[in-house]
Amino acid sequence: MPDSPAAPVPRDPLADLIACPRCDAVQREVEPAPGQRAVCLRCDHVLIAPRKSAGKQIIAVCLAVLILAVTATSLPFLRISRAGLAHASSILDAALAFSSSPLFAALSLLLAALIVFIPALRAVLSIYVLLPLVRDRAPFPGAIQAFRLSEALRPWSMAEVFAIGCAVALIKVTDLARVEFGAAFWIFALLVILVPVQDGLTCRHSVWKSLDREVRR
Repeated sequence: MPDSPAAPVPRDPLADLIACPRCDAVQREVEPAPGQRAVCLRCDHVLIAPRKSAGKQIIAVCLAVLILAVTATSLPFLRISRAGLAHASSILDAALAFSSSPLFAALSLLLAALIVFIPALRAVLSIYVLLPLVRDRAPFPGAIQAFRLSEALRPWSMAEVFAIGCAVALIKVTDLARVEFGAAFWIFALLVILVPVQDGLTCRHSVWKSLDREVRR
């Protein structure tokens, strides 16, 4: 009996569609070359922006964010002196300033999380997701959930908001007392710069596509 040809696997007609996260416009996916961008036809939002060796660059930035976050919490942030009296405080001291009151303890913990813990957690999650991908290996268990959590926490990473608040407060305090910047101030300033760099280097579409490809193997 002659061999019969295998039936072709039906192609999913929705596989090459992509929805814009800003305006929800659905359009055909066009994979750009590294260094180029694919933007939404309606609102010009960047949908795909692959970069050559971006995974290694993101891991390097995440390691720097993690080191800076840990270091910034252990060193003096500001030192305020007036009339012979001086007081130095760290970032955690500022975040937990209201922890003495049970009513505001939860607020203090939330503030500390928004300033330091969430950026550090997102850095750890990104390294966990990208490390096997850049080495052409299967993702670690739970990589999809880890990247989904990292994306869900992205709007809550507010280190730059704390920096703006400090700048406004310092303008008022400098008229009343002498303010000296500690080592943690400059470390935190660098951290505020690196967090947007991490997000800017990450092409979420490329990461999701790589995870999906590796899982299907």
